[in-house]
Amino acid sequence: MREGYEGTGPGAITPDGCAVEFYARLPLGDEPDVIAAAVPAGARILELGSGVGRMTHALLERGFEVTAVDESAEMLERVRGARTICSPIEDLALAEKFDVVLLASFLVHAGDAEVRRGLLRTCVRHVAAGGCVLIQREGEDYHTNVPRERVDPSGFTVRVVSSEPVGDGVNSVRAEYEFPDAVWTHTFRARPLTTEQFEEALEETGLRVDQYLTEDRTWVRAVQARQPGGPGERGA
Repeated sequence: MREGYEGTGPGAITPDGCAVEFYARLPLGDEPDVIAAAVPAGARILELGSGVGRMTHALLERGFEVTAVDESAEMLERVRGARTICSPIEDLALAEKFDVVLLASFLVHAGDAEVRRGLLRTCVRHVAAGGCVLIQREGEDYHTNVPRERVDPSGFTVRVVSSEPVGDGVNSVRAEYEFPDAVWTHTFRARPLTTEQFEEALEETGLRVDQYLTEDRTWVRAVQARQPGGPGERGA
């Protein structure tokens, strides 16, 4: 288990505290539609931190070719129809490049700044010339609107119980996921990033924001800083 990370509940728990069975049950939102609207049809996508394949399967259904990467073999056992690679994201070094590299699930907010740099360097290593990196950020009130609770239409409850500073700009976050027949908890470390800090984090690894894809700016298309950007205006 990674330092500062913990998970409880039925089934396998990954090194960062995620419960495999919970993510297998978790319904998917509009993320695949956001991605599909931002990249060319049929693009080759490298999905970093794919988990059980919730996003993977939806992207395959939309005609994309997906390579799914996760450090948990138990997670990857649930992925169907895609090439899978079991590896920590920071260590990945494939001898190929992709039209799109996907870094979702707020991974860019890793508590350890060096881990974040490693994640972004992996993105840069694997994106093709003219390609893009799609990144999912936390919402602006993620760490301030606490505690909070949401009842999902499918019948389970999500609670962010606490977000407490542990030093160096990092928070320890505790979440609970309650189903009628099971409860999971997840404790993890996250580094809140303002828009300015987020853009600086990209720039230090050779990326720049090409376009914010959603009104709340949680989804971002980035490109390599040394090449012309894709369609759309910075900050649109």
